[in-house]
Amino acid sequence: MPSAVAEAPFVPGNSSKILQTILPYFPSQSVLTTQDYIDLETTYGADNYHPLDVVITKGQGVWVWDVEGNQYLDCLSAYSSLNQGHCHPRILQAMVEQAAKLTLTSRAFHNDQLGRFYEKLCQLSGLPKVLPMNSGAEAVETAIKAIRKWAYTVKGVPDHQAEIIVCSNNFAGRTISLVSFSTEEQYQFGFAPFTPGFKVVPYGGAAALEAAITANTAAFFLEPIQGEGGIIIPPEGYLREAERICRKNNVLLVFDEIQTGLGRTGKMFAFEHEGVKPDGITIGKALSGGFYPISAFVSTHEVMDVFNPGDHGSTFGGNPLAAAVGRAALDVIVDEQLPEQAAELGAYLISGWRQIKSPHIHEVRGRGLLIGVELNPSAGGAQRFCKALMQEGILAKETREHIIRFAPPLVITRSQLDWALERIERVLMAS
Repeated sequence: MPSAVAEAPFVPGNSSKILQTILPYFPSQSVLTTQDYIDLETTYGADNYHPLDVVITKGQGVWVWDVEGNQYLDCLSAYSSLNQGHCHPRILQAMVEQAAKLTLTSRAFHNDQLGRFYEKLCQLSGLPKVLPMNSGAEAVETAIKAIRKWAYTVKGVPDHQAEIIVCSNNFAGRTISLVSFSTEEQYQFGFAPFTPGFKVVPYGGAAALEAAITANTAAFFLEPIQGEGGIIIPPEGYLREAERICRKNNVLLVFDEIQTGLGRTGKMFAFEHEGVKPDGITIGKALSGGFYPISAFVSTHEVMDVFNPGDHGSTFGGNPLAAAVGRAALDVIVDEQLPEQAAELGAYLISGWRQIKSPHIHEVRGRGLLIGVELNPSAGGAQRFCKALMQEGILAKETREHIIRFAPPLVITRSQLDWALERIERVLMAS
């Protein structure tokens, strides 16, 4: 048995220097204000986000509170990471209990949580194999590696010639490889040279997909609903036709379900709306209920079996804390029937939005509780409406300049939606 080690005394290190740096900003304040916190971020952080001027300090269910005590309805859910709501007690309990026992082993050893997490995720997805990672971008990078190695070792594509077809207006993450196939100019500006091997086709056009396929095509990788692109829903039957084309040409069909999965659109996964069977899916965000970075690539035996020990991995991917949290997060989705809740209340919220007769609204579209409200160009952009909604106690965020994205936690109630719709109408009817 290992011998006991005496607990080391606390050593403050540079803490006094840090305090000396920060305190001059607030010489007479014992409590920081909203602007104080924002100033700290601005002073010490990179300028790569443009958040609303609210500093959140607490969350519970669908509600959050700022540092000044103001209460807001969260209608963004951390980009669909909080399907189960803020600080769900069951997930919190699982995290606390596991954190007190074992947090990290690396994959150099087995742990008693990972296998059970795999089993549950496979049962819910209908796919037999899991490779765990941390962020959504890592899950997509994992999928790309699996697709390419499958192309060379199974399909027989010549070395370095594998192609992956993607769609215009996509969003898969921020790594160099993922922005390499983005069609959004800002996401690429200043970051070249880019990773080759991607071919872009229009979203929703099956004929364009079929025309783009060559003998070197390994996979078609797409979002079943484009989230960051503006809540764009493809034409009915598009996913089924894409599946037919892929099967005909021995091309893998892989869906990015990082934003759309785990109940958000009214089904466990968005591809289920058309009854297709993908070869793989990427999952993240709500896989932890907002408690911890957890993601996964889930796929078939044929695809996943291309990996050998040493081919791919992550020190934190599949750690016991993540596995315990992920299993609890999935249990909450199933036990509380959150996909069914999203389907029912999503239809109600979309109907409520469409009844608002504002001259600013061009189109309301969505599936489940993933809703995009596209504004007319004359409305002056979506950001000003998000700021006005914040003053009414509703937190939402724009995407692609003219679109307000609404994606509240799936635990929201009809009465809470009524409360929101009353305030939304007031904002949208104002000049």
